[in-house]
Order: sequence, then C-alpha cells, then structure tokens
Amino acid sequence: MNLVPLEDPADPRLADYRDLRDVQLRKSLETEHGMFLAEGEKVIRRAVSAGFAPRSFLMAPRWVDGLADVLSATDAPCYVLPEELASEVAGFHVHRGALASLNRTPLPPVAEVLAGARSVLVLEDLVDHTNVGAVFRSGAALGFDAVLLAPRCADPLYRRSIKVAMGAVFTLPWTRLPDWADALPSLSALGFTTVALTLADDATPIEDAVAGLDRVALVLGSEGHGLSGRWEQSADRRAIIPMREGIDSLNVAAASAVACYVTARR
Repeated sequence: MNLVPLEDPADPRLADYRDLRDVQLRKSLETEHGMFLAEGEKVIRRAVSAGFAPRSFLMAPRWVDGLADVLSATDAPCYVLPEELASEVAGFHVHRGALASLNRTPLPPVAEVLAGARSVLVLEDLVDHTNVGAVFRSGAALGFDAVLLAPRCADPLYRRSIKVAMGAVFTLPWTRLPDWADALPSLSALGFTTVALTLADDATPIEDAVAGLDRVALVLGSEGHGLSGRWEQSADRRAIIPMREGIDSLNVAAASAVACYVTARR
C-alpha cells in the first residue's frame, strides 16, 4: 500500500479534497481535472469495482485496514491524517472515515446505454444532487435499466448524489442527452413509449398509462415547475400518481419511487 502520512492540512497534495461543501467550486474543480469524489468504504468499493481508476485516497488511520485490499490493488497514494485534520481539509466531519478521488470516464452514447433496455428513466433539469441520487437509487432497486439526463441536470457523480444513491450511479448505465428539444420524440422513434409524470389535464393514472407497454421511458421534471411545456406535450402519454384530495404532488424523489414501482410491475 502506498500510504503517505501527512500532518499539514494545507499540503497541496490534498487539493482534490478541499472545500467539499462549496458546490460551485467543486463543479469547477472536478470538471477541470476530470475527477469526482466517493465517500465511505462501501461507496469507494463500488466505484473501484465499476472500473473508475483512483487518483488518491484520504482517510484517518483507523479506516486503512478496512480498505487494505483496495489500497493494495493500486499505486494511487493514500493520504493518512488524524480525523480532525481530515475534517479540516474537507470542511466537515468525515464521519464515514474515508474519501477517494477517482478519474471520470467518457460518457457513453445514448444508443449504447439503451441497448437491450426496457425500462428507462429520463430526467429533465433536476438541479438538486440529493434528488438525482435518490432517483438513481429507486431506479436501480426497482429494476430500471438506464437513466438519461437532460443537459442541465445535476451531476450524478457529485459526492452528495453518489452518497444518496449508495453507489447506484456506478451500476445503473446513464448518460446525457445531446439534444434537449427533440429528446422524447427520438426515444419514441427507438421504440420507447415516453410517459411523462405531470399534472396536465389529460394525465391518466400511472397504472393505466404504463399497463401492457413493452419499452417505457418514464419522464420526470425539475423540482420547481416540473416538466417544460415542450417535454410535457412531446411525450407519448401523460400520467399522474393518484393522491388524496388536497394534495397534488410529491417530491420528485418520492414520485420516482412510486412510479418506478408501478412501472416495473406493468
């Protein structure tokens, strides 16, 4: 193992791990260097198992043994700091004990992600990383085959997304759609029935909208205003989750779980 004990939280070798709470700074840094962070032993293992190459690791001494096999399989340095110093670097208490910086891989083309898929999630402009991670977790748990993201969706490989998804972003194939305007008609042309979750007047209960369909693309909109008018109208079908009177919507993460469950049992 390439263990590197450090005592200075300002050491330049720790640059990948600084200011983890600053979303805009992290987006800039991670884009510039083509990397992302994974937090916690389980998530780090899943990232490495999925083929992402480690750049380095950061952990307190008591977490080294638990990841010894992962550390021994790479030449990437493992920076070992006392817990209080690791927290100073990250900007918060690293209660899961270990962080890893890993290299991103090129996003696959849409056709590759959809090959053999029957159930797909399509996300338009979800901006909250927690929600993106939760949608991935629901999709993976309930048997969906892939996720497609509009260009402005939050990053599934942001640390918070990965953490909430419990590593599902590493196992569920995904990519970004190159063309927002005609994304849904393009999916229809590939044989998917696009079903948009919306409060539109012609929306039918989700159970009816997906019943008997072969290939389904379940479409979810942003946390605030939901789907854009273009996507809502260009979907093949519009669906609603029936609710008690006086309640007209769920958080997009909760809605995705319900809709995935129903769709998986079509």
